[in-house]
Amino acid sequence: MGRIQGFPAFTLVWAGQLISVLATQMSGFALSIWIFERTNSATALGLAQVFFITPFLIISPIAGAMVDRYDRKWMMALSDLSAGVATLALLGLQAFGSLEVWHLYAAALLQGLGNAFQWPAYSAAISLMVPKEQLGRANGMMSLIEAGPAVIAPFAAGALLPFIGLTGVLTADVVTFVLAVVSLVLVVIPPAPVSIAGAQARGSIWSEAAFGFRYIFARPGLLGLQLVFFIGNLLFGMIGTLAQPFILSRTGNDALALGTVMGIGAIGGVGGAVLMSAWGGFKRRVHGIFGGWIVAAIGMLIVGLSTGLPGWIIGSIIAFGVGPIMNASSQAIWQSKVEPDVQGRVFSARRLISWFASPISPIIAGLLADRALEPAMQPGGALVPIFGGLVGVGPGAGMAVLFVILAALTALVGIAGYSIPAVREVETRLPDALPTTPQQPQSAP
Repeated sequence: MGRIQGFPAFTLVWAGQLISVLATQMSGFALSIWIFERTNSATALGLAQVFFITPFLIISPIAGAMVDRYDRKWMMALSDLSAGVATLALLGLQAFGSLEVWHLYAAALLQGLGNAFQWPAYSAAISLMVPKEQLGRANGMMSLIEAGPAVIAPFAAGALLPFIGLTGVLTADVVTFVLAVVSLVLVVIPPAPVSIAGAQARGSIWSEAAFGFRYIFARPGLLGLQLVFFIGNLLFGMIGTLAQPFILSRTGNDALALGTVMGIGAIGGVGGAVLMSAWGGFKRRVHGIFGGWIVAAIGMLIVGLSTGLPGWIIGSIIAFGVGPIMNASSQAIWQSKVEPDVQGRVFSARRLISWFASPISPIIAGLLADRALEPAMQPGGALVPIFGGLVGVGPGAGMAVLFVILAALTALVGIAGYSIPAVREVETRLPDALPTTPQQPQSAP
């Protein structure tokens, strides 16, 4: 079953995912409106995210081991089917007028479980489908799946809801899940060749789940690369937490100004993904990572030092636009250096390390802004003599100071990556785990 191979196979699967993710984000937008209309509660909205991410964090290492144990094609289909079943259940409840808020939490839990399989399965499958020299392009295309729907989905859902309602949006989502699974059925994903690392990793499901962490910690270059992203994500997450209150404080709660900056910044992310898809990135991929963090820091600095829309828009385009280049470059290194038969475990561990920053950033940023910097940057505040001439005084000035500090620290992350030989030279010090062109099977599995 399935005859399409190589980059054409990847492109077909990618197209199916792009359509499916767009429809999923449209239904997510529509369901967020539905929840808020019935509860008028931001907490109720936040709980949906909690129910999504908690099972993901708990099961992720085990999911990575299962991705390596079983056929990745069907692991990918399993993740799509779990999300499709959850959406189908919501559609049925909505059609019969029985949909309740807690049903959305149950669906989010099931979708979170499926997502724990999705990212490692797709990431590991790419290295088996795409030639090594095309990994940068392929991962740029995957970045477009993250960036593109985020821009289009709110507008599309907002335009369609008055005509087709929540039922219509959910129906479209279910249909696109079917298309995504069909695209998988039509392609060939070669089995991963057994490596020495793969043989060493065999054991109980718990031992295999822990193997990904052992693998990373045994390779200083990969560990350093991951720590660069952990620290960078921690700092960038703080920026993300502050972005909305910063702009609202500076503009007197102008929602239009906020929407303009966030929307155009997201378009910058799409532009970066399109560029990476066409270009493929630097020959030495570490330049896309460490140089990317430095460029992102420049974007943050422009935002922090600006007092109006032009500077905020330019800074946001720079910061968002370089993200896909950084992520695709990093992904290509990991796919090239990690043996394909252990990528599920290693990539799950990798993502779990990165996501540890997610719950930390908002707490740190909020406390620093509310308790320390904002009060210190009001008229007569302790920091006004130091920073007042740089960012001004009054609402938002304390957050602007934090933007400047975080930008400097983010630039240091990129500089540190260049300064540590094991990390800077990870592409040459670690042998490639992939041949120049992936082996193509003689017949479909």
